[in-house]
Amino acid sequence: MSEIKNSRWQSVGRSSRPMIGITSDLMIRKERLTAYSTMTYSQAVLSGGGVPVILPPMSTGIDELIERFDGFIFSGGDDPKTEPFGVETHSKVTPVLDDRQRFETELMTILNEHPEIPVLGICLGMQMMALCHGGVLNQHLPDTHTSHSEHWSAEHAIDSIDEGIIKSGSVWSMHRQAVDDSGTMRVISRSSDGIIEAIDDPACSF
Repeated sequence: MSEIKNSRWQSVGRSSRPMIGITSDLMIRKERLTAYSTMTYSQAVLSGGGVPVILPPMSTGIDELIERFDGFIFSGGDDPKTEPFGVETHSKVTPVLDDRQRFETELMTILNEHPEIPVLGICLGMQMMALCHGGVLNQHLPDTHTSHSEHWSAEHAIDSIDEGIIKSGSVWSMHRQAVDDSGTMRVISRSSDGIIEAIDDPACSF
């Protein structure tokens, strides 16, 4: 994310630092719905030259977000409910709160119409990208992979499909789910047990 350029801001004479919207997680705290984000996302955006802004799930104003922000990060979290995508939710998932999933689905759907805007999905964010592009999830890795423990609070190797897009190496993950079918997205990295580790959209400029 280093040296991100912001032509839209430069064109109106503002700061050249891009504004990056970061989706927040939700929890019930003291009987109140609370939006929050770990600092890791904001620190990464700052180190890349951007201005991080945490986005609470909102029911209105999403079109305005598209106009105001130069890129978006869909952050990690618990598991999506898959009924909206035509699949029954696995009994062992820990579902995200409805307000978050509804907001991120709508935001992702609108962003699909704007391939010029950079979008990065991490963990749950990547899974939501796949779902919103017609993909399917493996909702419970222990059901299908004896190597599932390698993906839960552990570091493991990943193999790139194209080193020119993403390098092979290692990642730390905490996943009980994974993208099983990436839909219209392109698979660009897998782990040694075949689990999809990274996807992208060739139609997008980022």
